[in-house]
Amino acid sequence: MKVPHIITGQPVDPAKQNRAKELRHEMTPAERILWSRLRRDQLRGLHFRRQQVVHGFIADFYCHAAGVVVELDGPVHDGRQGYDTERDGIVRGFGFRIVRFTNDQVLGAMDQVLEVIAAACGVGPNPSPPPPSPKARGGLPGGSACPGPEAIEPSAPPPALGEHGCGVAGGRGRRP
Repeated sequence: MKVPHIITGQPVDPAKQNRAKELRHEMTPAERILWSRLRRDQLRGLHFRRQQVVHGFIADFYCHAAGVVVELDGPVHDGRQGYDTERDGIVRGFGFRIVRFTNDQVLGAMDQVLEVIAAACGVGPNPSPPPPSPKARGGLPGGSACPGPEAIEPSAPPPALGEHGCGVAGGRGRRP
């Protein structure tokens, strides 16, 4: 189903538009970090907007080409699960897919977060990076070698995306 062009085709309450502008200036640390990775089409050429009004609701991030809304759940969402669920249902009813993450997931597992967002947008996995050059494998000039992967202590795995209501929150719905 084609997603309606909400940027130019929706009536927006001026108060809601002003609130969206305020939120763009008052982003949380997690929103700022995620925005730094989404802006200027950095995620596989996908164009995102931040604090975009979508059918009367302000979405943290929005990709029109894919019809995907990305929401970050921080402390402001504590105790609002019922509201968020109802809001998600309404937005999905207009044909959008919603992806939710906690602030901790964004701050601790950014690569996984970006992969989930790309998948929700219908874009495949990132191609593998090219193998290191022989010079890089041999060490640095002067004889000092770069530590190999076995010399780096593995960190604790980040929380699995998709748990506790995070990750993809629903498929594209049908317009009522």
